[in-house]
Amino acid sequence: MKGGHRPRPRPFVHVNCAISLDGRLAFSGGRRAPLSGPRDLARVQRLRAELGAVLVGVGTVILDDPSLRVHWELLDGPRGADPVRICLDGSGRLPSDARLLDGSQRTIIATTRATHRDYPATAETLVAGDGPEVDLAQLLGSLWEAGVRGVLVEGGAHVIASFLRASLVDRMTVYVAPVVIGGVTAPSMAAGPESHSSDEWVELLRESVEALDDGVLIRLRPRRPPAGSPPSPL
Repeated sequence: MKGGHRPRPRPFVHVNCAISLDGRLAFSGGRRAPLSGPRDLARVQRLRAELGAVLVGVGTVILDDPSLRVHWELLDGPRGADPVRICLDGSGRLPSDARLLDGSQRTIIATTRATHRDYPATAETLVAGDGPEVDLAQLLGSLWEAGVRGVLVEGGAHVIASFLRASLVDRMTVYVAPVVIGGVTAPSMAAGPESHSSDEWVELLRESVEALDDGVLIRLRPRRPPAGSPPSPL
């Protein structure tokens, strides 16, 4: 761009989540809720395989201990390459016995200079920012340099909000299950700073709405495309 700096290349970012009718990601206290039906679960596995990397925050790992692998048994066709597993851990709280540290596939721990923690040799470490939270723009640039071209962001609520607030989302899909969770400790889809007016909210454009399983799948994209937004790798 004339008169300025060209944006640093970064991977395509796709945020995906499943929520209840009242916008909750999980049960009270963040306990995992089985919101997706079989077709939606298969859709998510395809996204993991096609985008090539899956990202979650350390809070999700502490609560759910996900493997972040592709469940190939849910998909038709031969087994493909396993995605890179990425965990944001600016606080150094990642359990040493977490399943994503089992060495079965490439794993990257994103941390900060403020985090003094030695991670197992089964994972790579990328330092992005001075802390206490990972600098997402810096991380995405480093992931591009590490060969990652697409990232599926799966949560949790703070991570989703952080990517949206930073204008680092290229596409978003939300599966809405026909259930109501309620309560006050069940996490909403996006946590973080409050919007006090329409000047502060994050605007998205609806691309499509599809009936899926017993719920609906909403596909969205940013109203204002992020600067240097890369093409979809799909």
